[in-house]
Parts: sequence; structure tokens; C-alpha cells
Amino acid sequence: MNAGSSINAQREGVSPAKGTSLRAIPNRAPLQLVKTQGQLQIHTSTFRGSFSVVLSEALRSAGLGSTVLISQFLKGGVNQGPNGAINLCGRLEWLRPAIETCLPGECPEENLSFKKKYEEKAIKELWEFSKKRIVEKKLDKVVLDEIGLAISLGFIEENDLISMISNRPSSTDIILTGHSIPPKVIEMADQITELRCN
Repeated sequence: MNAGSSINAQREGVSPAKGTSLRAIPNRAPLQLVKTQGQLQIHTSTFRGSFSVVLSEALRSAGLGSTVLISQFLKGGVNQGPNGAINLCGRLEWLRPAIETCLPGECPEENLSFKKKYEEKAIKELWEFSKKRIVEKKLDKVVLDEIGLAISLGFIEENDLISMISNRPSSTDIILTGHSIPPKVIEMADQITELRCN
């Protein structure tokens, strides 16, 4: 076998036996493309502030042609809400709840009144909108920022998140961030990245 035949055989994924020619190898079915399988990734840390890594990945994906949704559940301050999405790179939709401030990691006692109900309504609206966009099967990547804290603060039900992850389109990547991701959700993850501060 000459060098050119050997290279062609390697490209075909075939290892011809010594002394055989490529013509002696039976024809094989052409390679089939495998459907893209989406991953569940978790970015967690003991402190808030790991979002920049995830944002870079989301921007890169959108810049390369993927359709991306970012929902930041505890980052307010711009009174955005589901109808005020910011669009970047033409394919990245970025949402925050319609609340006036960013929410802390814990709910102080004075925040258990009307203000908390207002915040809860805004966060639930964002969650319902995010779930609806995922079901439409038009998204390649979804970032749910601070979703763990939104669950631990009682704004989103853990089982609702688990159901959404289980029933999402099989090709959609989901990225969860936050330091309070429920153990059952962590068990579902394909990749876990932990950011540590020393």
C-alpha cells in the first residue's frame, strides 16, 4: 500500500490489513451525524461573582450563531421584566426582573412584607417567561443566573426547575449559577465548575 492509500484509509477510519488494498475493503454506510445533546452545567461558588465567566461563554456562543437566553433572577435595578429584554450580538436575549434593586443572598425580616411579594411576583414572571422560551425549542443555550438563591429564598420551586431541566429540548444547553444549587439538581449535572476564593 502506498502512502496516499494509507492516508485515505485513515481518513475513512479503516485500518487495512498488511498486504490488502483499499479496493478489497467492503463499502461501509456513510457516517451519520449524531443529534446534538445538550448539557446541564453548573457554575457554583461560595460567594456571588462567578457570572462573568458564564457571560463570556454566552456572548461567545451568540457571536458564533447560537441563540442564547440569559435570565438573571436576583439582579434588578433596571426595572426590565420579560418585556424589556436587552438583545446583544443579534442572538442573545438578556433579562432581569422588574425590580428596583439587586436582591441580597438572604431575606432580612423587614423584607417579608409587601416588598417581598412585589419582588416574588417579578421573579416568578421572569421564571415563567424563561420556561416558555425554553419550550419554544428555539434556544441553543440558556443561562439561569442565581437560580439556586431564587429557590432558597422561596421565589422558585425546586421541583419546577427539575421538571424544566428534564423536559427541555434535548439539544439545549442549560447553565445554572449560584451557590445554593439543590443537591438533586447537582446530581443531574453533566459538568460542575466550582469557583473558589482563597
